[in-house]
Amino acid sequence: MKNKDWFKKSSVYQIYPKSFKDSNNDGIGDIKGIIEKLDYIKNLGMDVIWLTPIYVSPQKDNGYDISDYYNIDPIFGSMDDFEELLSQVHNRDMKLIMDMVINHTSTEHMWFKEAQKGEDNPYHDFYIWKKTEDGKLPNNWKSKFGGSAWQYVKNLDKYYLHLFDVSQADLNWENPKLREEIYKIMNYWMNKGVDGFRLDVINLLSKNQDFPNDTLESPNHDGRKFYTDGPRIHEYLKDINKNVFSLYENSMTVGEMSSTTINHCINYTKPENMELDMTFNFHHLKVDYPNGEKWALGEFEFDKLKDILFNWQVEMQDGNGWNATFWCNHDQPRVLSRFGDDKNYPIESAKMLGTAIHLMRGTPYVYQGEEIGMTNPKFDNISEYKDIESINAYNNLIKKGYREDEVLDILKSKSRDNSRTPIQWNENGGFTKGTSWINMASNYKTINAKDAVENEESIYNYYKKLINLRKEYDIISHGTIKPILKGHKNVLGYIREYEGQKLLVLCNFFGEKTEVDISEYIKEFEGKILIANYSEQKLDKSMILKPYECFAVVFE
Repeated sequence: MKNKDWFKKSSVYQIYPKSFKDSNNDGIGDIKGIIEKLDYIKNLGMDVIWLTPIYVSPQKDNGYDISDYYNIDPIFGSMDDFEELLSQVHNRDMKLIMDMVINHTSTEHMWFKEAQKGEDNPYHDFYIWKKTEDGKLPNNWKSKFGGSAWQYVKNLDKYYLHLFDVSQADLNWENPKLREEIYKIMNYWMNKGVDGFRLDVINLLSKNQDFPNDTLESPNHDGRKFYTDGPRIHEYLKDINKNVFSLYENSMTVGEMSSTTINHCINYTKPENMELDMTFNFHHLKVDYPNGEKWALGEFEFDKLKDILFNWQVEMQDGNGWNATFWCNHDQPRVLSRFGDDKNYPIESAKMLGTAIHLMRGTPYVYQGEEIGMTNPKFDNISEYKDIESINAYNNLIKKGYREDEVLDILKSKSRDNSRTPIQWNENGGFTKGTSWINMASNYKTINAKDAVENEESIYNYYKKLINLRKEYDIISHGTIKPILKGHKNVLGYIREYEGQKLLVLCNFFGEKTEVDISEYIKEFEGKILIANYSEQKLDKSMILKPYECFAVVFE
């Protein structure tokens, strides 16, 4: 019997294998290292593990540039290692989903090498090519990694589209032969026993076939409206579902959505549409982009954060869609350094941030290290950064006349490498005995998994409680959500309701005391505190919340 919405009670743990655990001391995390630490993940209460890409890749974009979809990159281990991992995950009654990148391939992929041989080659039409007069660019679209989204190939006298790095050529989804090849790849992994996929930038597959110019009047007018949630995207997703996902019981799919809209995400995820189970959106993670600019320093706008989170929560609920809820992943800075206070209130603010997300409507995701309160590493030198996007941003900002110290301050706050430093397993680091591919954050002596597991009051054990509450209480997994205290300058609050139960959640997002009046929302003040990050608060009509204080109370 297929339990169609088992994932509503589940929590997902994201592993970035390169930085998780190195078993052979070559400085790169690997599959055997993951196997070694499965009990740590199981103990946290996790139901699903998501692995970022481990396929063969030149690693220009840390594996999101795939050159062979059918094999494991030797830096991570062998297919035998992967099959062992899958079996060990299943033995612990957890599921494993893989990352699938089907918007683009590496230019090292056999398809692209063949495509460059000319128009007569059957693989040529697997990619998006444009010929222009006078060698002008086909249009003014920008790559998400900087510069033009088009690259010239001399022997063909044509340009190919790359919305990301120049080594990541976009696939031509208009071609049915390409689509068939993608279904084959996905079925190959599902037949191995994989439980589903996280689908990379999945809403970019369908491009406007006129390829018009954009206005470039702001960072968001860079061409994206012509390839985001494009004209045939829902048709493509229905086809993938029909040819792949629907063939496997209890599979799970989550789509990463770039610059998307709520309406599209309702349509991607409402069950009758047969497309995806849930979607990631990133709008709430742009509230510290001054005027939409990522590579600039700015305080986060709390009122905007609340508006975005709650718009998505309420409208997805009203449209019967489903959110993936999260703060962190391999592309985002550490949330504790971003929206919390990693110096003065690291434990309180980490627990508060976890509470805010885990008790919302949606399936929560935890990114490796988040559960122990890992922080941005604050690297002092550009040589410590490995991420292609960060290095490009550094060069662009220096060209614009910024001082090096100003640029490094921006990177310390905004770089994707902030989340890619190795897991701090113990007081000696514990990731590798070799030289790590990227430096570890220097605070591993005080922030590490060994201490976190052993300390009852740790962030890890608090997260464990949050994860188990979702399994225990249907109101968390299936209840409705209603935002409260919308105008409060410091507090994020909401009420969940289900079958006569009410759950009140209050989170102070700042390092100062703040007063909160809940008399209009709660008539009876006798409830059971499910979780709190300070010793118990006495519930009253009006209360003073301590810095970063949070708690959740259930009323029968």
